[in-house]
Amino acid sequence: MKQGKRMSTETIVLGAVLTALVIVLQLAGAFIRFGPFSISLVLIPIVIGAATCGVWVSSWLGFVFGIAVLLSGDAAAFLAIDVPGTIITVLAKGIGCGFAAGFVYNLLKNKNTYVATIVAAIVCPIANTGIFLIGCAIFFLDTLAVWSGGGNVLYYMIFGLVGANFLFELGSNILLSPVVVRLLNIKNKK
Repeated sequence: MKQGKRMSTETIVLGAVLTALVIVLQLAGAFIRFGPFSISLVLIPIVIGAATCGVWVSSWLGFVFGIAVLLSGDAAAFLAIDVPGTIITVLAKGIGCGFAAGFVYNLLKNKNTYVATIVAAIVCPIANTGIFLIGCAIFFLDTLAVWSGGGNVLYYMIFGLVGANFLFELGSNILLSPVVVRLLNIKNKK
């Protein structure tokens, strides 16, 4: 779908549709909870954007994901503690997961687009969760020590904050992203 240095109309339209999907999935996903956080089905359109529109569109989709997280109330517990730290963490994890998915896809697409999509689908939730954990360590370590009840903070961060969510996001991304990208590629070949 990408042509030359300028974005094609098709890329812009698909990017806009994926942007709307990111917003809808984040707002609807705020009601689907695994533990204290909602499930991010939003990562699927980010990977689709990486594979079909490129790294800049997937980074944009990650940014929109971050804004939607902030507006949906998903980050309210952290916003009450440190507003700038929350905004930095949420936007960094969104943009970072989009950029990472697009970057990895671009590295591998010439060898095998299916493998490139699967690897992007793996990298996206890893980057999202990894940047979130780094942000938590930088901005919220004292609060997380209290939330952990005096226990091991690292254990709490991994198993209390992100464990089940990460596994669900990783599994759904690996299963759904390549299927949708493959269907879009079949449609474009016709």
